[in-house]
Amino acid sequence: MPAVRIALFAAGVFIALGTSASAVRTFVVPRAVPVLLSRTVFVILRWLFTLSARRSHGYEGLDRRLAYYAPTSLLMLPALWLTLMLLAFSLMFGAIGNLSPDEAMTIAGSSLLTLGFAEPVGWAQEVLSFIAAAIGVSLLALLITYLPTIYGAFTRRETLVSLLEVRAGSPPWAVTMLIRYQQIGMIDRADELFQQAELWFADIEESHTSLGSLAFFRSPLPERSWITAAGALLDAASLSQSVLDLPDDPHAALCIRSGTLCLRRISDFFDIAYDPDPRPDDPVSITRDEFDHALELLEEVGTPIQADREQAWKAFAGWRVNYDSVLLSLASLCQAPVAPWSSDRALPVKPTLRIRRRRHVQPQLR
Repeated sequence: MPAVRIALFAAGVFIALGTSASAVRTFVVPRAVPVLLSRTVFVILRWLFTLSARRSHGYEGLDRRLAYYAPTSLLMLPALWLTLMLLAFSLMFGAIGNLSPDEAMTIAGSSLLTLGFAEPVGWAQEVLSFIAAAIGVSLLALLITYLPTIYGAFTRRETLVSLLEVRAGSPPWAVTMLIRYQQIGMIDRADELFQQAELWFADIEESHTSLGSLAFFRSPLPERSWITAAGALLDAASLSQSVLDLPDDPHAALCIRSGTLCLRRISDFFDIAYDPDPRPDDPVSITRDEFDHALELLEEVGTPIQADREQAWKAFAGWRVNYDSVLLSLASLCQAPVAPWSSDRALPVKPTLRIRRRRHVQPQLR
């Protein structure tokens, strides 16, 4: 039945090409390219890990279980790719050699894993065997090669997260950071941290969209998280621009813009909806009472505060509205530890298999 054998061979080629494309787009293409196969693995395993974590006692137990989620998902990808490749080459070997399913799978597995215990017969099977061996080695090499890249990006991210604990407390809070800066006489030198944060946000945007699993790699300590650190940095820059009675700091404004772009691009990758061009007077998750309480804490240590509280509130809310919803949504997605003004009011987000192309709109920061 030549037609059946041609159909089987074509199906094998289709599966092999689709699997190869998934591997290349996941690890090699240096941009945010959503991959349905990879996303399926992460969504299913997230559901399983979340179900298991419900039996944990307290947040530390939850964090301890979820710490294995991202590494496990990452290691599952090559296993899934190899399984699909085994199916693909089994179909192709069976089609060209008129082999039984057991015989086709044996020679496909021997070739794909370079074991060599099943010898191909004829030039067609030999060529297919060479191709299978090359693909099998390449898939494993991809993972081995990119693990150092992933952990290198993780280390760079966590360096600033650890640094922020010294300045903003644990969990981090922008008000704590400004209070400490005032107490040690560095309130007028916060721009140094904002310059560093601008580069940090740029690095996270690139790494956490081209390698989406990084967003779920948890910090070494349960109370730390990259997303709560991001929230503290952005709020500190917003307070610096709106509340402090000091000369305008351009580095704070650049930090807010860099952080907003970073969180929005990551939200695009995970298909999280947000308003790309909010109005300055749109509502934010921080209440006026919370804002006034923060100002009281700053005043207690002698921090120079703007006299016009109403204008200060409007200015702060105008900055915060740019990143408010994406910050809260990503905090929920990453199941971050509770931190003031971010994960303590996180918006519920459910991972989805849907891949939607969203048109990027440059944020109009006011």
